Amino acid sequence: MTTLTRRTILKGAAATALLPAMLRANPGETLLRAGAANVQLVEAEYPATQVWGFNDSVPGPTIRAPQGAQTLLRLRNDLDQATAVHWHGLRIDNAMDGVPGMTQDAVPRGGEFLYDLTLRDAGTYWYHSHNRSMEQVARGLYGVMVVDEPEAPEVDRDLTVVLEDWRLTSEAQVSDDFDNMHDLSHAGRMGNFIQAVIDPAPTEFAPNERLRLRLINVATDRIMPVSLRGVEGWIVARDGMPLRTPEPLEMVVLGPAERVDLIVDVTAETGGEVLVVFHQRDTGYVLNEYPVTGPGTESRRPMLQPLPPNPIANLTSTDDARKVPLLMQGGAMGGLQEGRYKGKTLSMRELVAEGQLWTLNGEAGLPETPLIEVSRGETVVLSMGNDTAFPHAMHMHGTHFQEVLEDGTFGPHKDTVLVNPGEARDFAFVADNPGKWLIHCHMLSHQTAGMKTWFRVT
Repeated sequence: MTTLTRRTILKGAAATALLPAMLRANPGETLLRAGAANVQLVEAEYPATQVWGFNDSVPGPTIRAPQGAQTLLRLRNDLDQATAVHWHGLRIDNAMDGVPGMTQDAVPRGGEFLYDLTLRDAGTYWYHSHNRSMEQVARGLYGVMVVDEPEAPEVDRDLTVVLEDWRLTSEAQVSDDFDNMHDLSHAGRMGNFIQAVIDPAPTEFAPNERLRLRLINVATDRIMPVSLRGVEGWIVARDGMPLRTPEPLEMVVLGPAERVDLIVDVTAETGGEVLVVFHQRDTGYVLNEYPVTGPGTESRRPMLQPLPPNPIANLTSTDDARKVPLLMQGGAMGGLQEGRYKGKTLSMRELVAEGQLWTLNGEAGLPETPLIEVSRGETVVLSMGNDTAFPHAMHMHGTHFQEVLEDGTFGPHKDTVLVNPGEARDFAFVADNPGKWLIHCHMLSHQTAGMKTWFRVT
């Protein structure tokens, strides 16, 4: 049985961060300014935390636009470091993907870059820095993007739930130990203060209210097992893509960068509570708690229908697919003896000296040649195998893939998938988006220390 505690990992009850503003994309440009800001992350007895945010908030402003819209977003960089913005999960033109050295140059201090996005898919997405991303995301450079369906489901509230993991000093400042070798070689950078920032911020709920909850794990490395108390409902989408059949809601386990959309009804009675609970081992930490008040409605609404599908094909066969291995190796307790880096074969000791601790198919860091080069419309099966002692949240840019299940059917569309130690799983996709696209571990410590590659669609 899980023991519930009202204490957060750092101290005291969960605090409320400066909530993001809503930026409803307009026909002109919308400005995103990357810069330093001070935010009261934890209790008032601590000083404000200096963060790096978009438009002076963490998370950055929630960007909201209708499906099919063309959205212009101008990044202005007021940081001392160069930066760029990746639009995580969006199937967009390659030139707008926000990967320095591959799709654009990093934007220097005082520079600007205009992102021109056509929003093909409705759903829950997010944006974050993709330059020195382990540090910049850990300091707060991320935000939510919501693309609305033409006919949204009928709910009483539509709320984003951003799951954050901060490593803070005793003075509530972001710890700057970004070169910590233990983090890079083990499970990654783990924080000591976990938050669920809900926007718009509720103060209470009523019995039988129907809620759409968009959960997003923005942590650099932490896996987030989360449960909700006082509600019942369904998972209706994963990584922005609607499920053909909604799944009953139980505990949700989100690897870094994964998202789920939930539609739930408040089942707690008046006088009860709605809780957001983070689980660690056999203890549940209450991140948020809200009283249930008022009469509400007498009964729950009927079972909902699936969300309308996005314009992406469902796979039916991989008979003619190109099969490509993607073997994860390295890290502490991984047994890796050598690997290739910048065209040379190096011993593990030499790789460590270069800060490269993880490999994909024996290659550390971003190789000069692609993992695979495929023609547009070709089907590819990535055979992922985790030969390390740690899980990896593997993310593919440019499109979504589907797991090839044992019975020959296909799982839901995903852009990020958690692959546990010892697992071997196949993921198939249609290469329908031309350009150069990254595949990497979204445990950003692992990406920083070598776990990344790329493919080209021509």
